[in-house]
Amino acid sequence: MNELLNAVKIILFSFILAFSLPIKAQTVSDSIDTFIKEKMEQLKIPGLQLSVVKNGKLEKSGSYGFANLEHQIATNSKTTFSINSMTKAFVGVAIMQLQERGKLSVKDPISLYISDIPNEWKSIKIEQLLSNTSGLPNNIDEKEQVLGDGTENENWELVKKLPIEFSPGERFSYNQTGYYILGRILSKVSGQHFTQFIAENQFKPCIIKSTQFGDSNDIIPNNSNSYSTIYNDSGKWINDGKLHNSYATFPLFFRTATGIISTAEDLSKWLIALQNGKLLTSQASIDQMFTTARLNSGEIGGFNKLTNGYALGWPTVVREEHPAVAPVGGMRSTLFVYPQDDLSIVVLTNLQGSNPEWFIDEIAGFYIPDMKRENGFGLSKNLKLLRHELLKNDFKNVNDIYKKVEKQNKNFTVTEDEINSWGYQLLEQKHKNEALQIFKLNTTLFPNSWNVYDSYGEILATLGYQKEAIINYKKSLELNPDNSNASNYLKDKN
Repeated sequence: MNELLNAVKIILFSFILAFSLPIKAQTVSDSIDTFIKEKMEQLKIPGLQLSVVKNGKLEKSGSYGFANLEHQIATNSKTTFSINSMTKAFVGVAIMQLQERGKLSVKDPISLYISDIPNEWKSIKIEQLLSNTSGLPNNIDEKEQVLGDGTENENWELVKKLPIEFSPGERFSYNQTGYYILGRILSKVSGQHFTQFIAENQFKPCIIKSTQFGDSNDIIPNNSNSYSTIYNDSGKWINDGKLHNSYATFPLFFRTATGIISTAEDLSKWLIALQNGKLLTSQASIDQMFTTARLNSGEIGGFNKLTNGYALGWPTVVREEHPAVAPVGGMRSTLFVYPQDDLSIVVLTNLQGSNPEWFIDEIAGFYIPDMKRENGFGLSKNLKLLRHELLKNDFKNVNDIYKKVEKQNKNFTVTEDEINSWGYQLLEQKHKNEALQIFKLNTTLFPNSWNVYDSYGEILATLGYQKEAIINYKKSLELNPDNSNASNYLKDKN
């Protein structure tokens, strides 16, 4: 746990990493291009594509960096990228297309279409497969390798012998078995293999000619190399900060879970077609597909605090301000649709571990100013209240202002984690002195937390206050003797 916290801090704390990439010249250089360049340098992203759809039209597209580092091949608009699990959004559309045609209902139990399943699976509904709430055992192992010898029959027989993980609808658990079953349902109901059905009913009407199913074994014109800074060690993802070549193979039967290769412009055309009724004829179908699934308890479940829900093939960002549906893939590509803002953004990269979902809201902020983190977007209501008062006072007398805000607002409360995260945001925005005050405030509010002293010590050291940094690191180590970040710093200073 300590190593994870320290790793997160290192990522947030490193503004400019020692890896510089030339960025392909744009016809119009603007602030978005500057932002993308900074992110690519910070995260070591070799190549990236961007497209923005606003009010149903392609507003901006851009290609940056290298599709191939070894041969210095620049990314261009025709460069294709694996979109990995973003493929599931196409599966969601395909299922909804069959529902519109009266061929099935997402409320149907899977036993209406698949007979060779264990009895405890028979009540599972199609919508629960789509939303990852089925409780099915996973057909991949802890290293994310397909079970068995890579054949469909062997994989299917193995996964059927595994126990169901929980009652359907009880909780969210990301699951590939459900998407394998969806592929079988698509093929059976449509009378075509699911890859053909999706190609004919989505690729073809959108005229997205670069988009296809494939993997590292296929020879695909203009396809980008794949790189990674992470590797899987016995089910745990490790980021060593070094670039590696990355390869992925997806058996044909597995390609509903992850299998599409595309471009940012192709995905923009697909989104525009979806919005214009070319893929789904009813807005009610789109609304249903984008609605976050509710668990049996009435709560929602998702990947993390950002993509905190899951709809029918589409991860969702459930929040009061600017909610989104947000397919993500391979820890390297994503698209966000902001339904209330008539805005969609696609970011594809060739770096596993770049996780562009964590900075795509900032791109949206260039079109919707109140979505900029520097304007307080993403902070809780209470933290925004505190921020407002601190700004009026130039971040002076922070403790007094906190007490004032707390006294004036009933039920005012903030957590250690959200204050700490805000401090790192301020640091990333180069507001170092403001960040210093916020980290210091956290030590006052949560004096028994080793982590707040560790964070405060970290920024003190960065700003040159070595004596004060040592004091706080020692305090952190007293509270948590296993804090390697503090012990390493103190060891270097002895």
